[in-house]
Amino acid sequence: MKRALFLLAFAAFLVTSGAVDAASGLSIALVPDKSNPTAPEMGNWLKFNSIIKNTGDTPLAGLVVWISLVQVDSGHEQPVDLEDWSAHKALVIPNLNPGQAIGADWAMRLIQAGDYRVVLSATERHAATLYVSPFADFHVRRKPTVESGRILPVAVGMPLLLAGFAAWRMRRGR
Repeated sequence: MKRALFLLAFAAFLVTSGAVDAASGLSIALVPDKSNPTAPEMGNWLKFNSIIKNTGDTPLAGLVVWISLVQVDSGHEQPVDLEDWSAHKALVIPNLNPGQAIGADWAMRLIQAGDYRVVLSATERHAATLYVSPFADFHVRRKPTVESGRILPVAVGMPLLLAGFAAWRMRRGR
């Protein structure tokens, strides 16, 4: 229920803040790459392919396109800082003529388990219009990490083994 309310509020924000669709002059397509793992887990890389196309009658100048990531887990709905997730966060297109399209790939390293939604947004440097792609949703599985039950015997056992070997060598050397 919280997720539905969050999504409804977010959609209302986009509509009231000047977000527009493809009929207004720019279309942004965003799709997951076919080579992405089918069940991604923490540490994997996902790639998203995009096509930014000027569908209007006039050139677009100083177009800035950026990627955004939102965690949509129930009770944890929040935007995600892409500092660790992606090195390629924005694309600047100096000019995009009518009918011209530019493709861009967006790689993302999966840092934390959960449900996520990725979106591309774009605006012209000197305009008040926001263009938004459709969402691309994905789920990141938790990756097994070091467990104390597996590491403890090694962490304690290796020093004891080395100490035992050193004591044996010292006795043997007398």
